[in-house]
Amino acid sequence: MPSQRIQPISQLSLLTLLFPLALVLFEFATYISNDMILPAMPTIVHLFSVDPSHIPSAMSLCLLGGASLQWILGPLSDRVGRKPVMLVGVALFIFACIAIIFVRSYSWFLFFRFLQGTGMCFIGAVGYAAIQESFVEATAIRVTALMANVALIAPLIGPLAGAMVLQVTGWEWIFIFVAIIATIAAAGLWRFMPETSPKLSSPLNLNSLRTDYMAVLRNRRFMAGAISIGFTSMPLLAWIALAPIILMQDAGLSTIDYGYWQIPVFAGLILGNIILAKIVGTVPIYRIIKFGSIPFMLGFALSLHLIYEPEAWQWLVASLSIGAIGIGIINAAQFRLALFASDQSKGTVSATLGIIVMIIFSVGIELSKIAHELAGNGGFVVVCLLGACTAVLARRRFLRGQFGEEAQ
Repeated sequence: MPSQRIQPISQLSLLTLLFPLALVLFEFATYISNDMILPAMPTIVHLFSVDPSHIPSAMSLCLLGGASLQWILGPLSDRVGRKPVMLVGVALFIFACIAIIFVRSYSWFLFFRFLQGTGMCFIGAVGYAAIQESFVEATAIRVTALMANVALIAPLIGPLAGAMVLQVTGWEWIFIFVAIIATIAAAGLWRFMPETSPKLSSPLNLNSLRTDYMAVLRNRRFMAGAISIGFTSMPLLAWIALAPIILMQDAGLSTIDYGYWQIPVFAGLILGNIILAKIVGTVPIYRIIKFGSIPFMLGFALSLHLIYEPEAWQWLVASLSIGAIGIGIINAAQFRLALFASDQSKGTVSATLGIIVMIIFSVGIELSKIAHELAGNGGFVVVCLLGACTAVLARRRFLRGQFGEEAQ
């Protein structure tokens, strides 16, 4: 028999926020492990005698790591509990951060970046499922938006912080710093994370997993939502992965200047999350998502200028900053709707969502890398715009299935 579920929380207090704060601290650690190391990537590929064109692959493999375990973690946490699975994930991430500082080849560096990426599996399939189960809808969206603002401090300050670390010491200290943050997060999760798992009594076997996942994948409304979520953020992830090449290698910026030019993009993302937190609960969710689509498409439409003037990287930063406002407004609201678009257990649904999104991110980054190699910034922009258009089309289908014709 399933265990008794906790009553979802509708009012926020310091006590009820301690679990989200501990989770977002771990999320911050996983993000900043990406963002702080980016300014060091030209140095790292040179150290291991690797061509700079392989720089984005480090992020692609990290994202693939974020998709690798979700298929088992969601159903596993449905049965044995979210909390123990989450704590194992944090421990694995800390191990990867320590181990990577001893590598002696780029292949091993990529392997441990992949292993670090598995930390995102636990956040998506376990941590965020627990958040959605712990709070009522409007409160869950508000908490998710607030968490996103904290997590987004990592990409906002990460590149600049990483550049500053490189001014005084080696890249290895970046991962030592990240491991310390993750250790603090582990202590908070151990103390404050509630157990929201339904504790299903059905055995965990391949047949039951296949049945559960096929039920989710056959849900067209869910699939439209998952595809939209993935392609909404894909251009931003592609920018993060290729920014060292576009800004440092092509434009010739220093590591410090590279960090400064990342700030407008992630400030836009934070602004979008602040807007979402302010209006959720007073405006229907589908109207919030439609509203966020305006700056989203405006920003990527403006980036078309790069096709005619590919060296105008400042224009690319400006257009991405506008598009990021829309991403911040859309993501948390759409994540909530997609998670509850299927009646399957939330661990399984969250895992499926995470796998789809991470695969879209990884493929998008690799396509953007190839397009940039072939056609420079113009090629990069074309891939990003195609991703944005795919997101809008999938989002229209998702909202129509959720709310009817009015939501289009």
